[in-house]
Amino acid sequence: MTQPHEFGFGTQIRKSPYFDATVRWGAKQFSVYNHMYIPRDFGDPEQNFWNLVNDAILCDVAVERQVEVTGPDAAEFMQMLTCRDLSTMSIGQCKYILITNQAGGLLNDPVLLRLGANHFWISLADSDILLWAQGVAVHSGMDVTLHEPDVSPLQLQGPKSGDIMKALFGQGIGDLKYYWLRELELDGIPLVVSRTGWSTELGYEIYLQDSARGDELWEKIMAVGGPLGLKPGHTSSIRRIESGILSYYADADSDTNPFELGLDRLVNLDMEADFIGKAALQRIQHEGVSRRQVGLVLDTEPLTGPNTSFWSIARNGTTVGKVTSAVYSPRLEQNIALAMIAVEASELGTALQVTTSTRTVCATVVERPFFDPKKSIATA
Repeated sequence: MTQPHEFGFGTQIRKSPYFDATVRWGAKQFSVYNHMYIPRDFGDPEQNFWNLVNDAILCDVAVERQVEVTGPDAAEFMQMLTCRDLSTMSIGQCKYILITNQAGGLLNDPVLLRLGANHFWISLADSDILLWAQGVAVHSGMDVTLHEPDVSPLQLQGPKSGDIMKALFGQGIGDLKYYWLRELELDGIPLVVSRTGWSTELGYEIYLQDSARGDELWEKIMAVGGPLGLKPGHTSSIRRIESGILSYYADADSDTNPFELGLDRLVNLDMEADFIGKAALQRIQHEGVSRRQVGLVLDTEPLTGPNTSFWSIARNGTTVGKVTSAVYSPRLEQNIALAMIAVEASELGTALQVTTSTRTVCATVVERPFFDPKKSIATA
């Protein structure tokens, strides 16, 4: 692992193995995610969006830390952590899963990778699931080993990512199916490659298994991809909000349950296996929810950037919820937002008022995702 960087009293924030490379390639600002710096600015975010949807971008997402679960009881332990049925998950497959607490609240919404019969990586959103899982393991009576391995992902996303991957790994990589993985090498650099990503574009995640070779890997990919249109970039708030992809701590937290988010398909209450939060989720399903996530279109001039705080939502003068993520989509030519609002105000077409950081504007409840709802681009 890279050496920690001291930031304030008693807090350590790490640099990723790609940190120096991203700075060389134009990263100007960083934020902190899973106790690590992530590049957030390679220039104009709208241009970054167009680079993503028209060509391809390479993103440092080493902040997607992995919790490695191994041992004779690893598969049983993983099922205890998630409300999604894993009984048919094959070796080499990935699944988007939810990790819930005993009250049914969402602790993380990671991608799970199965590398072996009893070998899993939990590829994390921004929360300390290693500590949660270790605490669960202590009291589980199961034979499992949990730790954070030396694994640092990159995301190669966009319509030209397939051609770039073929140039890097050969034509056979084109057979890799959506949400599946392969263990590969690139000039001796050990990797796991999956057809996943935080964009809902055609894309891949490249999991480096030797942090000492991060700079080398970045440069190899850029050297091959540059002539094919690849640009350095950062995860696009525009594209992820268009897709309705959650950002943990913004759109969900431990007080948010899967039914409020419309993620019922990932909650398999009929399976025989038990999991943390099962009884609570059964009760919530029976009683129903009082709020739910919706899409909004905001009727105002183009937003100059994503919201940095929650915006209050009212209906006829009564507060009914909050905007959690908002941005201007240049493709849709609309201000779009994800919001958590009272069920009685969530019908499509409902007129609402949103108080932004500067003014109150009109908004309308619409379908979400806002673009390519069937993920036809990513799954092609």
